[in-house]
Amino acid sequence: MSGKESLPLEDLLKHPEVQKVTSNINQELVERREYAPPVCKVFTYPYSALKDNSKFRFVIDNEAKKQLPNIIDNKVQNITGAEDLEESLKEKYCKKRNIGIVFSGGPAPGGHNVIAGLYDAAKKANPENKIYGFLLGPDGILENEAIEITDSLVDKYKNLGGFTMLKTGRTKTDTKEKMALSKETCKKLNLDALVIVGGDDSNTNAAFLAQDMFEDGIQVIGVPKTIDGDIQVKDADGNILCAISFGFHTAARAFANAISNLCTDCSSDVKYWHICKVMGRVASHLALEVALQTHANMTLIGEDLADYIDKRRFEKAKKEGITDYSAYGITLRHLSRMICDGIVKRAASGKNYGVIVIPEGILEFVDEIQIFIVKLNAIIAEYNQTHDTDFHSDFPLLEDKLEYLRRLARLSREDNLFSIWNTRDDDLFNDIPEFFQEGLLMERDSHGNFQFSLVETDKVIMGLVKNYLNILKEKGIYKLGIDNSYYRKTLSTGGLDPDYFGPILFKNYDKEEEFFLLKESIISKKMLKQTMVNEGAIQKNDIIPAPVEKIYKKSVTKFKTQVHFYGYDGRGSDPTRFDCIYTYNLGLTVFSLIANGATSQMAAIKNLEMDFSRWEPIGIPIASLMHLEERKGKLSLVLEKSVVDVNSISFQVVKSLRDKWLAAAPCENNYRRPGPIRFTGKSEEDRPITLVLNALAKHS
Repeated sequence: MSGKESLPLEDLLKHPEVQKVTSNINQELVERREYAPPVCKVFTYPYSALKDNSKFRFVIDNEAKKQLPNIIDNKVQNITGAEDLEESLKEKYCKKRNIGIVFSGGPAPGGHNVIAGLYDAAKKANPENKIYGFLLGPDGILENEAIEITDSLVDKYKNLGGFTMLKTGRTKTDTKEKMALSKETCKKLNLDALVIVGGDDSNTNAAFLAQDMFEDGIQVIGVPKTIDGDIQVKDADGNILCAISFGFHTAARAFANAISNLCTDCSSDVKYWHICKVMGRVASHLALEVALQTHANMTLIGEDLADYIDKRRFEKAKKEGITDYSAYGITLRHLSRMICDGIVKRAASGKNYGVIVIPEGILEFVDEIQIFIVKLNAIIAEYNQTHDTDFHSDFPLLEDKLEYLRRLARLSREDNLFSIWNTRDDDLFNDIPEFFQEGLLMERDSHGNFQFSLVETDKVIMGLVKNYLNILKEKGIYKLGIDNSYYRKTLSTGGLDPDYFGPILFKNYDKEEEFFLLKESIISKKMLKQTMVNEGAIQKNDIIPAPVEKIYKKSVTKFKTQVHFYGYDGRGSDPTRFDCIYTYNLGLTVFSLIANGATSQMAAIKNLEMDFSRWEPIGIPIASLMHLEERKGKLSLVLEKSVVDVNSISFQVVKSLRDKWLAAAPCENNYRRPGPIRFTGKSEEDRPITLVLNALAKHS
């Protein structure tokens, strides 16, 4: 202790330095709130106008024509800037408006800036304009729970992550009753327009609300939000209208920073494989971006696996003049072997560690899983209908269910007409871990659908990987490569001749090799001794020389894993500069659409993949994007999700660099350090790497 008396706690808590370092307001937060995102050129004018663009063509679904007649003929609308407007248009643009906005679905970084952009544009057009925020998502509309957005609220949350200002919810406006309640709330608040910030389902709801409230003159505008990046809009000719939804870049950067740290950790500790599952149930966009950001050793892309062809089966069928449909689409067994191949190759180069990135929805791209689900759904439904009972009650235990499936497989051998569950199905199903078998045979939801969200993707795949690695270990294939210099030093220090023992121990002994691999027959100390006796290196009653035993033990592999899930942390991150700018301009776009009378349009920024100077705010007709899709056991009009295009430049680049990033050779790892989201620095990239690469297609 020093000679000075310590301050009483009460005085200490009042000390300016204590208050400064314990405050929830820090310099980063201050700078974020003060940051003014740049605006697209059209928004530097006093006014804006809309211009229909007939260049972009869509294939219109007949059902959409029937259900959305008032909005189906909408065109893509370009926003143009105007120094002045004729008096009638100016009056319309600047009239007093009440606008409601709601967050729907999971949070995505940048949502607050949509509000900020809308608020600033509305107040600029007419200071008496009011913006109402509905609380807790669509429930806030149904229950008329709203707050008026103010300067202080906007200033408090501008450039910050989350949907904290209003909160969010997942309620769907999917019944006549909910539609009626929504319309009633809009009328009570005297709303001129309603803005829905959400994903594909939310924008689908926006279209139906726009149709329902068309005659009432209440405009509805959608805003594309999802960290999964699966809202991407192209027209029928492949022209990109919306390259990515907001929040994607921030989530990918947050995941990439954390996964990069694991790359550093595993190459330091050299004993773990880190299995990183990232959000993306239907599409692998986040996994692809993370691969480009980190250069993880292996990254699985579901859309790539869906296109897999088993060449051995294909060639065999071709020679026999038949078509083997089982050659198309990857199986779980083959997927696990692909992963094992990379693990074994790295181990041979002395690297029994690494990082694997797996998209959350990878199993949805495995053909056999989809086939299993369809077949098991049919089997369970047929059983319940035929026996007027319940499959799960009659077969409560997993073994009971498996025995019933085995009986069906035997029946398929006896009766060629009965083939819903054949012996190949049964063999493949028995390869699956028991917990996943239970998952696939679980009770269906109220609509008879499989509950995919309950499956532990990483556990399924890595269970198969571990099982197969054990087999490869027993076969002497999965071994750790021994560094040439380490081997020579170890034997020389022990008084043994490395060049004498080298050919006895290793299958690839050559003085020029950097890593040696023990012979496949040497899978135990017993086999090591037997090999040395057979080669005359020692006598039957001799013990194994200590240096040789040390080398053997060094070659024995242990597959250790650490499993991580990246999802909620990324969607709650403060937005990158890209997402701050993107979303603020989306908010400005929303107001331009409303002020110029648009409805059922999705606010978007064209040319996001280009430099900011080329960004073009537009309105995209939501109804034109909708098509029939099976949801909850019935066909419904929905907005189509966008998956990774395996022909895109970004994917082709990742594909071509897979071997380099695997680094299964005597070389340094190829890890990339993206670093944290540096909002205040100058080194932050200005857009997602996938967009940078895909933009090259426009210049080719």
